[in-house]
This record gives sequence, C-alpha cells and structure tokens, in this order.
Amino acid sequence: MSEAQFEVILDHYRNPRNYGSLEDASVKVKDSNPLCGDVIEIYLKINDAGVVEKASFRGHGCAISQASASMLIESIQGKGLDELKSLDKNRIFEMLGIEIGPVRVKCALLSLKALKAAVYSYLGQKFDAEKEFGE
Repeated sequence: MSEAQFEVILDHYRNPRNYGSLEDASVKVKDSNPLCGDVIEIYLKINDAGVVEKASFRGHGCAISQASASMLIESIQGKGLDELKSLDKNRIFEMLGIEIGPVRVKCALLSLKALKAAVYSYLGQKFDAEKEFGE
C-alpha cells in the first residue's frame, strides 16, 4: 500500500464525507458485519427521475468499512438507480486503491451491500446478497 493511498483512506475515516442521517430520505437501510462489529446505515433521497439527489451514511467500525462508505456515498451523488444497481465490488476496490486481504473484504464491501439493498428496496425488488456477495 502506498503512503498516499493510506492517507486517503485515513482521511475518509477521520473526516467522512456526507456523514449523518437524512430526515427526508426516500429509503434507508442498515447492515452490519457481526464478525467485526462494523455497522453502516445508508440514506438515499431519490427524485422522480430515479436519480440520487442526496445520499448520506452513518455507522461505526474499522477504517476500511468507514472509508469505503464515505468514498462510495460521495461517488453516487447524482447517479441513476440503474447505474447503482450495476456497481460491483471491483469499484470499491478501485476507490480504496489498496489490496484488500480476505479478512477485510466484508468490511470493504459492507457499504456497497447496504447501498444495493437500499436501491432494490426502493424499487420494490428482491436483492439477492448471497448471489452478489457470496453470503
């Protein structure tokens, strides 16, 4: 891991972007990783055109889980629901910019799992976390 990538992750962990709840959220989903205690709650305000007007998150946990949530939420502002449905774990790994060991993969992907659950819930569709994340 390069020093610069490490600093970006620490910055997002210490100063998370879009942190907090949205009182007028169209949908919110909370998920956790019981193995390590990470918790993420995703809030999405979606307009009639199916575009994320505002997104935020709350949670606690390790630097990887919180930094990936901060980066992910920052990156989805103004995006359409179809685009969010197509996001995959490689996008998270690219944003983090570091090699994620097997022990930390669930930490890194927790926010993506919660985001997808929120999108599918909003659309009234079933989200198959096992199929997508192998859980």
